[in-house]
Amino acid sequence: MRLYAIGDVHGRLDLLERMHERIAGEIARDRVADWRIIHLGDYVDRGPHSRGVIDFLIAARKRDERNITLAGNHDMGFLEFLDDPDGGGLFARYGGKETAKSYGVDAKFHSPDALRLSWAELRCEVPGKHRAFMLDLGFSVSFGDFFFCHAGIRPGVPLNRQDPDHLIWIRNEFLDFSGLHPKVIVHGHTITDQPEVLANRVNVDTGAYHSGVLTALVINGAEKRLITAQV
Repeated sequence: MRLYAIGDVHGRLDLLERMHERIAGEIARDRVADWRIIHLGDYVDRGPHSRGVIDFLIAARKRDERNITLAGNHDMGFLEFLDDPDGGGLFARYGGKETAKSYGVDAKFHSPDALRLSWAELRCEVPGKHRAFMLDLGFSVSFGDFFFCHAGIRPGVPLNRQDPDHLIWIRNEFLDFSGLHPKVIVHGHTITDQPEVLANRVNVDTGAYHSGVLTALVINGAEKRLITAQV
């Protein structure tokens, strides 16, 4: 089985489409019998086309269940905002305006009244199938010697007992740990100029929303390589 793990998209539909085109070309060229495309979360916020990204992923999963979509903290933050608007929360502070704009809403968070109005407009514009998509996102998946999640794991905790909050939020405790984990952790969440390939983890978040570079790890038996989609 060939595995593709795609880093944080953050509204960059153009790069996601290019990445899928590249992957489809490889699968056809190499006549790959079985494969999985694992999306590591953070589909929304910051970039311009969050709505389009979710539509694309819904269609991809409907077309072939081998497209796997995991949750990121921004995806969960979007859901939380739709349920309970918080002007100090992740969505309002870190890229939610761009997400709202992709749904045709000019969101303003500068006052309680503006926040409530923007929230009400956005709730009307977000399709039910988008909320259902985000509610259905898994927090991790494992294949062979590799464990995939958005942010990382808490060292020392068995993989099957990881807290979902850690899987989408953890940073320094995981990043600073130099020992081996039960499996190699493939993640995003923490932006780096270049992908990080270490003995215990691989980070494929190259800040697509501002860098214009979306990165994926390819695992094909003993072969491991990185591919990118760029503008």
